[in-house]
Amino acid sequence: MSLFDIIFTGSEQALAACKSVVEKTVVELGENEKVAFPGTAYSLPTIYGATGKKINTLGDLKGVIPVIESLIVKEQNLEKALNAGLATAVAAEVIEACKYAGGKTPYAEPCSGFIPDTVIRSLGVPLVTGDIPGVAVVIGEAPTEEEAAKVIKGYQTKGLLVFLVGKVIDQAIKAKVKMGLELRVIPLGYDVTSVIHVVTVAIRAGLIFGNVQPGNLAELLKYTKERVPAFVNALGPLSELVVSAGAGAIALGFPVITDQDVQEVPGNLIVQKEYDKMVATSLEGRGIKIKITEIPIPVGFAAAFEGERVRKDDMFAESGGGRTTAWELVKMKDLSEIEDHKIEVIGPDLDTLEPKGGRLPLGILVEVAGKGMQQDFEPVMERRIHYFANYTEGVMHLGQRDIAWIRISKSTYEAGFRLKHIGEVLYAKMLDEFGSIVDKVQVTLITDKEKVEKLLDEIARPRYEARDARLAGLTDESVDTFYSCLLCQSFAPAHVCIVTPERLGLCGAVSWLDAKATKELNPTGPCQPIVKGECNDDVKGSWDSINKAVSELSHGATTRVNIYTIMEDPMTSCGCFECICGIMPEANGVIIANREYAGMTPLGMTFGELASTTGGGVQTPGFMGHGRQFITSKKFLYADGGLARVVWMPKELKEALKEKLEQRAKEIGIDNFYDMIADETVGTDPDTVVEFLTKVGHPALTMDPML
Repeated sequence: MSLFDIIFTGSEQALAACKSVVEKTVVELGENEKVAFPGTAYSLPTIYGATGKKINTLGDLKGVIPVIESLIVKEQNLEKALNAGLATAVAAEVIEACKYAGGKTPYAEPCSGFIPDTVIRSLGVPLVTGDIPGVAVVIGEAPTEEEAAKVIKGYQTKGLLVFLVGKVIDQAIKAKVKMGLELRVIPLGYDVTSVIHVVTVAIRAGLIFGNVQPGNLAELLKYTKERVPAFVNALGPLSELVVSAGAGAIALGFPVITDQDVQEVPGNLIVQKEYDKMVATSLEGRGIKIKITEIPIPVGFAAAFEGERVRKDDMFAESGGGRTTAWELVKMKDLSEIEDHKIEVIGPDLDTLEPKGGRLPLGILVEVAGKGMQQDFEPVMERRIHYFANYTEGVMHLGQRDIAWIRISKSTYEAGFRLKHIGEVLYAKMLDEFGSIVDKVQVTLITDKEKVEKLLDEIARPRYEARDARLAGLTDESVDTFYSCLLCQSFAPAHVCIVTPERLGLCGAVSWLDAKATKELNPTGPCQPIVKGECNDDVKGSWDSINKAVSELSHGATTRVNIYTIMEDPMTSCGCFECICGIMPEANGVIIANREYAGMTPLGMTFGELASTTGGGVQTPGFMGHGRQFITSKKFLYADGGLARVVWMPKELKEALKEKLEQRAKEIGIDNFYDMIADETVGTDPDTVVEFLTKVGHPALTMDPML
């Protein structure tokens, strides 16, 4: 058979299986049984994205079968073959949806099955910043467990997000590959059809971030090809069904690299039988370029290890976390005062904790110098210590400043890791990421208890206090320049963030100082200065300079922005925002939902449903995505009544912000405001919430109408 015939055969097999599964599921549960994937506002995403139709019941699923049939036209050309591949993808989604029908939970560890919207949104920032440079889908079975592990770890150590389908999952388990969402290696399922769960990730990226309208298949395929850096490794014998699924991947713009003898299609279907070259061939095939910083440490180093947790039973050494004193400080010095690459350990090293391990006090002092260095950049660089430490395999880092907490695993210690290696990591990465402003770096790690305490009191805390005083004096009025941030435009091409001292990026990751430092590091990069000039409206936050910049940077998609209101020309949202606020007319206020909250809100929508109407670089008056910390800024809803408008938020978010909420509320003359904000324990229906607000005397009820 020709390659085209193999694809058509596979798509017909998928169609037949789809018909059979739907028929059996309808007999079992009835046509009116609801069908949905968990944790998504996008129905069955592939079908919804391609057709614009939301599938709600098994009866609706029966109506999809003619769509699949229409895509299978057995003509010997590439277009029809790729359409047949898309038919296989749609059939796979129907089959997988039937698994979830009736409220079933078809997947158990180690397999994840469907990936919820919240996970995709949480991956937005690392994808746009390049911490996740690409997505690898490994399907099938490698010749040996060792070769499977070599490929998977090859991607993992380069920071890629890796999805596994088929017997390669068991091979990875036997080879002791570290897996899980937090380690960016995600087993989806053993059936070939489970590959659709990574396809829906790509589809929803277009819907969430790209503002692609459901039903616009051509635009959706253009988006996935140009903006989702994914590829497929098809390992082991290729069935007709797998080949047809591969054609579906190619239709999405994802090349397939296989170890089998097949007819190659340049740029789309590539043969690579040598497993030592599989990773390099795959990255080259998708055009993914990765900058590797070689660091002389005895364990792996990659962004994929960021989410690794070192549990108590796996721990060899621990510092901070309330158990010992621990702090970290980045301090600027003159070039003449620093010996480049000097790494010094003052006090006992990890060896002294043998045989069982234990705890040490720890001070980490990173001294930097460079002609472009400024004191304002110290906290920006200092926050990166958290990431650099966590990128080290077997090292867990939490907190910052003098509340840092570090754990080192037994396996990492046994591999030869010592405190000097923390210094090597910090030295290499500070120069790697900040090389345009830093010329020299030296690192001192102090474990001598008296010196740790002495330097904390004499050097670290005074520096923290000086910075806090500087930040407290930074207001939107005190600077003459704001910054644009286009980091998310790789996924949300129409979105532009305006970052000010009192309004951080809506992802929560970019402050005004971060944007300023980014401009210095990359003069033509994603953060560019906007000289404020004359203000048109200092209440709503309107400047001609901002409108001009937003219009140019969004390519005309947005022409006017008010940065202090959600009611008139609010700032656009991309899709990776931490929170979303929306007007609740019954309460004359707003509700806020955070990304982690999976329940219903008083607006009758979940976070995902709210976000689906707001993201993608569009302006939605009355709604806005934003960062967590912006809630307690003086500029939050400044033109709309400020913090006093907040009437409901999830309990977890409210508790996390309790101290700042109470402090900000007192500044505007409201006592006990924390207790006035309703949450899901009070209720999620409007009547119950309003009844509660009336009982506690919430100020929003007596403020000027929002509408």
